[in-house]
Amino acid sequence: MDEARVASLVAEKLSGLDDGELYLQYTLSESFGFDDGRLKSATFDTTQGFGLRGVLGETTGFAHANELSEDAIRRAGDTVATIRTGREARWADAPARTNRMLYQPDNPFDGFSFETKTKLLADIDAYLRNKDPRVVQVSASLIGSWTVIEILRPDGYRAWDVRPLVRLNVQVIAQDGDRRESGFEGLGGRHDYSRLLSPATWQGAADEALRQALVNLQAVPAPAGEMTVVLGPGWPGVLLHEAIGHGLEGDFNRKGSSAFSGRIGERVAAPGVTVVDDGSLECLRGSITIDDEGTPTERTVLIEDGILKGYMQDRMNARLMGVKATGNGRRESFAHAPMPRMTNTFMLAGDRDPADILGSVKKGIYAKTFGGGQVDITSGKFVFSCTEAYELEDGKLGRPLKGATLIGNGPDVLTRVKAIGNDLALDPGIGVCGKGGQSVPAGVGQPTLLIEGLTVGGTG
Repeated sequence: MDEARVASLVAEKLSGLDDGELYLQYTLSESFGFDDGRLKSATFDTTQGFGLRGVLGETTGFAHANELSEDAIRRAGDTVATIRTGREARWADAPARTNRMLYQPDNPFDGFSFETKTKLLADIDAYLRNKDPRVVQVSASLIGSWTVIEILRPDGYRAWDVRPLVRLNVQVIAQDGDRRESGFEGLGGRHDYSRLLSPATWQGAADEALRQALVNLQAVPAPAGEMTVVLGPGWPGVLLHEAIGHGLEGDFNRKGSSAFSGRIGERVAAPGVTVVDDGSLECLRGSITIDDEGTPTERTVLIEDGILKGYMQDRMNARLMGVKATGNGRRESFAHAPMPRMTNTFMLAGDRDPADILGSVKKGIYAKTFGGGQVDITSGKFVFSCTEAYELEDGKLGRPLKGATLIGNGPDVLTRVKAIGNDLALDPGIGVCGKGGQSVPAGVGQPTLLIEGLTVGGTG
């Protein structure tokens, strides 16, 4: 395509609107799955296409195609232009520019053969089966992608980003008598396969998955009731992401449908609770140099010392709310319109020693790892299942628990935080966030937290 003609076409089709862009994407992706002692799947895909978006007020016109041609863009432009009303529009200022690089643009697949990648999965299988005779099943997968995006606006703004992404997953099933339990560990980020191929890295992931499975073999039914809960550092931040993070996204708050709507400047959490969203951290899974509207990502303070400071914003919701965009306009692919989404969302560390926090609990549970969960954005109510949890009595960890679920309300649970550890950790690079039918990579994290009066659902 001729660049000048495409730019002219975009300017023509988006004239009379408030905002919009042409979003071009080219993606290479591959995945390998190893199960039952053999390679079960190996895929390689190439995807390309564009999305053309126009915005007028709070109305969005959007069209996309996987055909990269001027004719296809013209047809998409005709569709987008139907949102024009004839009212006077003021074209929004272009995003700020950045030359920073949060990750290397190199294709993560280059230099790593098919045999090298499949051997890694076979080695993980053999390593775990030789490690413990109770291992009866090993599933491992390796996933990678390399995405190039370009954003073109009619005001002459152009931006590019090249995004690598890799991930390794290990799941183990162990059996003792008639009982079977599983353990899982994953890791990844915006880099190539080198780190994942290191024996120290993949063996560490395999050991952790096995440890969880063996712990769960000894687990007893979890008790139920309202009790003190200590959340471990790192991945348990997924509860923060789901129960609180989504409620701090701009669209829900502009529409007044979030439990946090209209509460800027109010106390919404216990003193000491500070929550940020930061897409500018190098090489993390949830990081992006620019968002999918071209706005550079940044560190956005959402809650500071318990006080609500702001929301995560894309361009449209920021403009309608009279605030600045925060670099949180994200989309799954060229076939989707952007919306405000989290990047890496986490609670900052406090000043308490984690051992002291555990030692202070008379009776409760320690939730170390979470599985799935559900949340209602409007009410903030959530339910999360624990994949690894323990009895906590007189400051000491007791028996592992099976079937524990945490039930509560996001805004309420923030006010019940009584102690914050000094051990902030981010997840190992496995997060996937879903919203509005779109999935994007995301990061979570937190320090050890003590929460009083949280409802625990159990079977004991």
